[in-house]
Amino acid sequence: MGKRSVRGDMMRQAIAREAARLMIEHGHGDYGFAKRKAAERFGVTDLAVLPKNTEIEEALAEHQRLFEPEAHASELTVMRGIALEAMRLLAEFEPRLVGPLLSGTATAHNDITLHLFADTPEAVAVRLIDRGIPHEVAERRFRSRQDEVEAYPAVRFTAGGHEVDATIFPRDGIRQAPPGPVDGKPMRRAALDEVQRLLAAAGAA
Repeated sequence: MGKRSVRGDMMRQAIAREAARLMIEHGHGDYGFAKRKAAERFGVTDLAVLPKNTEIEEALAEHQRLFEPEAHASELTVMRGIALEAMRLLAEFEPRLVGPLLSGTATAHNDITLHLFADTPEAVAVRLIDRGIPHEVAERRFRSRQDEVEAYPAVRFTAGGHEVDATIFPRDGIRQAPPGPVDGKPMRRAALDEVQRLLAAAGAA
């Protein structure tokens, strides 16, 4: 029993590392998709062996520490700088940085993801139009604390060669972040001043 448990742990770690590699090298942003592709490579069909999303995120961070850490740090700084400029542009909507760019596991394949808070989604679109910024309207779905799926409008636009994906919540949505895809806990959100501090800590401000 112990040997089977050890083998299972080793396989789960191997799948987590392979899923992390796929996410970094091929731009897969979906944890579920990445872990299924990794499991296929190892011929694993037992769902009990699949790693948790938190284990994959740990493997992502480990991979980035081991392989080209300076290049990764530089990439994060550039993307966070672009995020900061986008947040300043949309300051009236109390922007918050979320996702891999905030946690530090983002790669060039990742979008810059923001949460905005507005009385109407049209107000955000008008702001972008006024600044002459082409954008697309989209929809993002989040699981609520009641385990229901809720849809929110979003806008996508390009800044500094990177895609910015901004979900628009009602004004009172700033009080409670939706559960995150990694651990199901409320998503960490960073206001403009915190992003400035992250850049300052990297010596870029």
